[in-house]
Amino acid sequence: MMKTDAATAKQVTADWARVFDGFDIWRPLRLLRRVGPLLQGITLDRSTSGDAYFPTAHIHALTRPFPVVSLTLGQRLASKSGMPKTVRFSDHAEDYLGAARLLADQARLSLDLPPTVGDIVTELRAFAVAQHSMGSWPAVAEVEDSVLISAASGNSELTEEGLQLARDLVKKWPKYRLPLDWVGEEVWITSLSKKADNAEDLRAIVESQVRAHRLSKVRQT
Repeated sequence: MMKTDAATAKQVTADWARVFDGFDIWRPLRLLRRVGPLLQGITLDRSTSGDAYFPTAHIHALTRPFPVVSLTLGQRLASKSGMPKTVRFSDHAEDYLGAARLLADQARLSLDLPPTVGDIVTELRAFAVAQHSMGSWPAVAEVEDSVLISAASGNSELTEEGLQLARDLVKKWPKYRLPLDWVGEEVWITSLSKKADNAEDLRAIVESQVRAHRLSKVRQT
């Protein structure tokens, strides 16, 4: 069983960066690019055993203070059966190109040409609606992200559409499934609207997050 060491992780990261040359290497096994006030990423998650990795496409909104770069809308490479598919470090040289193209084919958002903020907002909304339709946990953070990245981008139409979706969904979400620190429907909508009204503050948060996560060398599309 071949576990990853620093040199192996560096080589694996460099190989994926050559395939997806629109992304920059942020950290070992992490590729990122900026799309307005958010990040799009490809993460090569180590398996529990340490001998393989899960290629994962994701985004992360920079419009709220957060201690890590999250895996929002995380989408792991899947096999034909739909199960997560790993690449063994021992087989990386033979398998990574096929895995990279398959991930690009499966990803909700383009990993080649950069998606627009509108594309990403559409996917966040679709995810939130699908979560409700499946009876799963309410996608509170994803709804908030869809509103705040729209506002930080200066798109008032997208922002208002997102706020309307928030108003619609919050009336349908089962209260017992909401977060333990849930502030209540009216307070949540008021707070979200107030944040969305101040694009300047949101852009200041984005810049502070860029500094906090050392993203200055990550290209912005």
